[in-house]
Amino acid sequence: MKKVYISSSLEQTEKIGAEFAASLNGDEFIAMYGDLGAGKTAFVRGMASYICPLCRVSSPSYTLINEYVGGKFPLYHFDVYRITDDDALYSTGFYDYPGSGVCVCEWSENIPYAIPQGAIRITLEHLGENERRITVIRDQNEDFSD
Repeated sequence: MKKVYISSSLEQTEKIGAEFAASLNGDEFIAMYGDLGAGKTAFVRGMASYICPLCRVSSPSYTLINEYVGGKFPLYHFDVYRITDDDALYSTGFYDYPGSGVCVCEWSENIPYAIPQGAIRITLEHLGENERRITVIRDQNEDFSD
């Protein structure tokens, strides 16, 4: 299943993230794709507002992972921008997380070998200064190249 959203603001991106999170069961892996500043962290902030409303979301750019617990289910937020190979990814503990909560991974294009089967794929694209296209693909058999 493929769904496309158009967001015209940061707040709308967060709202779309919250609405998306309401459809989750608590054990999904979400692979996020998009350029710098496309709104990936804003989307995750929206997800967290539904899953773990009291958590304060920030980009895990330097910590590699932020854990948000105490909500409907755990939310694990990865940023693998600086990961260069599987050894580096392994050393973060990345492989211990899937299946224990919702895992959201920014910069998934850097680790195509580590994305689990059945992952939900979300791409955020710049359409203008504030406008974004958000594409959610839930079926791994769908063409993800467009």
